[in-house]
Amino acid sequence: MANVGCAVNIVLVEPQIPQNAGNVARTCAVTGAALHLVRPMGFEVDDRKLKRAGLDYWHELDLTYYQSTDDFLERTSGPYVFFTSRCGVLYTQHEYPHGVFLVFGSEVDGLHESLLRKFPQSLAQLPMLGGARCLNLSSTVAAAAYEALRTQGFSQLQIKCEINI
Repeated sequence: MANVGCAVNIVLVEPQIPQNAGNVARTCAVTGAALHLVRPMGFEVDDRKLKRAGLDYWHELDLTYYQSTDDFLERTSGPYVFFTSRCGVLYTQHEYPHGVFLVFGSEVDGLHESLLRKFPQSLAQLPMLGGARCLNLSSTVAAAAYEALRTQGFSQLQIKCEINI
């Protein structure tokens, strides 16, 4: 089974843009979230753009790879929340227990329809203006991760204050 020690697990299913994956890696590193990458991916992990976007955080990641979505589902047990622009359930209406897997689809196609049908009660959406296609993947991941951590009381995070007021 995949890591259950992390408060939040971020899952990117078939990510295509290395800069997005790098930004997500950085979000994971600063929040203590584990990162799960599901193949096939549109880049190599040693991609310069990926490393540049993640800066020097790669050594701090709890990172797991999967050969497919089926492999991911076989090796994890949830709970899952699947983010999609094709449902009406607000992400603030979900519970995010310790160890939750926040699952995001590719930038091009999102999550596969068959996966959404398999977990209809676990779908979440960030609100957007009508007519907007979707929010950037790394922005969506950051919003979702911080919402999950907020509902858990930010128990593992510290507030840094470097300015004396």
